Amino acid sequence: MGLRALLERERGMECVGEAADGVAALALIRRTRPDVLLLDIRMPGMDGLATLRAIADDPGLRGTRIVVVTTFAVDEYVFAALQAGASGFVLKDSAPDELVNAVRVVAAGEALLSPSITRKVIGMFGRHGTEPVEGIETLTPRERELVAWVATGRSNEEIAKELVISPDTVRTHVSRAMVKLRARDRAQLVVFAMRAGLSVPN
Repeated sequence: MGLRALLERERGMECVGEAADGVAALALIRRTRPDVLLLDIRMPGMDGLATLRAIADDPGLRGTRIVVVTTFAVDEYVFAALQAGASGFVLKDSAPDELVNAVRVVAAGEALLSPSITRKVIGMFGRHGTEPVEGIETLTPRERELVAWVATGRSNEEIAKELVISPDTVRTHVSRAMVKLRARDRAQLVVFAMRAGLSVPN
C-alpha cells in the first residue's frame, strides 16, 4: 500500500495492479501490460525468479521492464535475476525518491545497476568462469572496453569522465555493442560482459 501510494503521487505514473504471488502477477501482467513491474524475489507459490523466466518466455510480455525489489539477504539471486531478464534492482528499504527514480530509469529503457550491486554480481559470477557469448568476436577493441566499463555499473557520463571522452562517444559505442550482441538493455549487456570475462584495464 505504501509503494502504491508513493508511486501514484508521481506525475505521469499510474499503478495498474497488485498481486500477492507469481501466478497472480502473470495473469495481471497479461491483462494490463504494464511498462514497469516491481517484483519481489520471495513470494509464495511461484517465486520472483520463476515469474521473471515466465515473462521472458512470453513474447507478448517483452515490453514490460522489471525492477527486482531485494534485500541484502537475497544477493545470491541477483545474477540469476539479471540472466532471467531483470532490468534493475532496488533495496526494500530504499528512500522513496530512489524507488521513484528506479521506475523512471527503467521505463526510459536504462538499466538500474548500482556499482555496489554490480560488484556483488561480478564476485558471484567470478566463481563460475567464462563462457562463449554469441557476437562478442564482432566487437571492436573500443566496444569491448566500453562494454567492460558498463559492467562496472557506471553511467555513460561516469565512463566518459574516466576515459576523458564525451558521453555521446560512450553512448555510440555502447549502442553499437548492444546491437551486435542483441542485448535487450544495459542490464543484459552486463550479463554478457561477465559471461565473456570482459574487464576494465587496471
